[in-house]
Amino acid sequence: MIRIFAAVLFSIAFIGVAQAQQRTGAVWVQIEAQPSLSQARESIRDYATRLQDVNGFSLGAGWYAIALGPYAPQDAERVLQVYRAEGVIPRDSYIAASSDYQQQFWPIGANDLSGSALVPAIPAPDSNLEAAPETAALPELPEPDPIDETPAQARASERELNRDERAALQEALKWAGFYGGAIDAAFGRGTRGAMARWQEAQGYQPTGVLTTRQRAELLTAYNAVLADLGLETVQQTEAGIEIKLPTAVVAFDKYEPPFAHYTPSGDIDARIFLISQRGDSNTLGGLYDIMQTLEIVPETGPRTLTDSAFTLIGESALMISHTQAWLKDGEIKGFTLIWPAGDEERRTRLLGEMQESFTRLDGVLDATASSTEAQSIDLVSGLAIRKPRLTRSGFYVDRNGSVITTSDVVQGCGRITIDQDHEASISSQNAELGLAILRPRETLAPLAVATLQNTVPRLHSDVAVAGYSYGGILGAPTITFGQLADLRGLNGEEQLNRLALSALEGDVGGPVMDAAGSVLGMLLPGTQPGRALPDGVSFALTADALRRELQQAGITPVTPTDTKTLAPETLANKAKGLTVLVSCWE
Repeated sequence: MIRIFAAVLFSIAFIGVAQAQQRTGAVWVQIEAQPSLSQARESIRDYATRLQDVNGFSLGAGWYAIALGPYAPQDAERVLQVYRAEGVIPRDSYIAASSDYQQQFWPIGANDLSGSALVPAIPAPDSNLEAAPETAALPELPEPDPIDETPAQARASERELNRDERAALQEALKWAGFYGGAIDAAFGRGTRGAMARWQEAQGYQPTGVLTTRQRAELLTAYNAVLADLGLETVQQTEAGIEIKLPTAVVAFDKYEPPFAHYTPSGDIDARIFLISQRGDSNTLGGLYDIMQTLEIVPETGPRTLTDSAFTLIGESALMISHTQAWLKDGEIKGFTLIWPAGDEERRTRLLGEMQESFTRLDGVLDATASSTEAQSIDLVSGLAIRKPRLTRSGFYVDRNGSVITTSDVVQGCGRITIDQDHEASISSQNAELGLAILRPRETLAPLAVATLQNTVPRLHSDVAVAGYSYGGILGAPTITFGQLADLRGLNGEEQLNRLALSALEGDVGGPVMDAAGSVLGMLLPGTQPGRALPDGVSFALTADALRRELQQAGITPVTPTDTKTLAPETLANKAKGLTVLVSCWE
């Protein structure tokens, strides 16, 4: 039956044989590829019970091929046609070269990649074979794949590609998820395998060589994602930068050195900033630090800094910000791309285009050449500084840097910081008393630690509150003086002291100190539920209440050893050493 079937196929396979004769050396019929050695071994054992000349080879990148051969090209074409028609090998089997394979793992110990061609078990067509009866139905043959070029023609057209065009095909295959190797413009085994997998996924014969039409189809799909961005090369002469920008998405707005601002011009909430300024490695490091305080750079994301460059990536639920800057010949130049989160494919492709096209031109932004005269301490070069949701004061209670503060500042925070630079976590809190104890996530060395007063303070004695009255704008705590008005709250609460003192919201959580610098309490919010208090009335949680909470948290409070009255300057210095700014961030 096989001999008769081979005779019928001979004339049909003539074109395939002619193409195969263009090849030289032994070839293989690849019938399967598996993503692991164990899967390949399991499959190959099954094929070996039904077929002859079964081999297994490594393809690289964790893939393993099962192939029949080696055969002369014309014999391989015949094996492929017959076995496909009989259904004993998959329809997507194809002819492969020895150069497509690496180490042989089956049969164990064999090395047939450089061996001579075998004669397949399927006999050669014979003109004396008995013809099939006219009334016998011929087996249904698979329809040939529609192609625009033969494999030989595809290879010939491929040789006309320049290096950039070959690299572009690798980029497109990587984007499509079929290629994981380097973009080197060299079409080796990895690239050929990726091409074959792409062809198979698109319903083409997986030859591993893309035809002209297939290359155009792959590149069209690759470039479609950028089609509506209006990608054009822009020469920003003022900044001395040439770069590809999405001109359908952003438009130039203004100069605010060291940035040239490009703001949204369409439906996509995207922004681009070109960076251009004179400087050295210190300037570069300063820019790196400053940019991390801006709202356009979310706090989460990878970032690196060297003496000559930095990369700063910020990721949030709403956007992704990518900044790169390079120092060369006394000039710092770079860019920031801000793109909506969830559109990663276009963002990644656009970022690659911007990185590849970035070119330095002569010139740098004039540090004084601002497009606007508006100034604000909340802006850096026209960009808003990232601000916490809420700030309060607090103070150190042990040498490890633990801080006690008011509980309202730590509610619903995505992140809590001490003095903005040190992240902290909640160790314990007491909502009824209105306090929280924070532990820094790194080791701190406080300049001073609170000493909790262990005697009953005198009525009408002088007190002082240290706190960040203005949310850290002044960079250091302010000292507000007043008097101890009562040892209890308005309703007789023993855990409260009433103060004759005018405090601001930013002072809440700060230490209330006596004339000797001992802490007699923590300032509480000035509002009382359901009532409006006169100006100059404040309340503090007593030292005894603080002491109990600290002990329950495993912290031993420091007891004062000196009761001598301090000069105002000395008291202020001690207060500044132990008082901290506590910030709650989204």
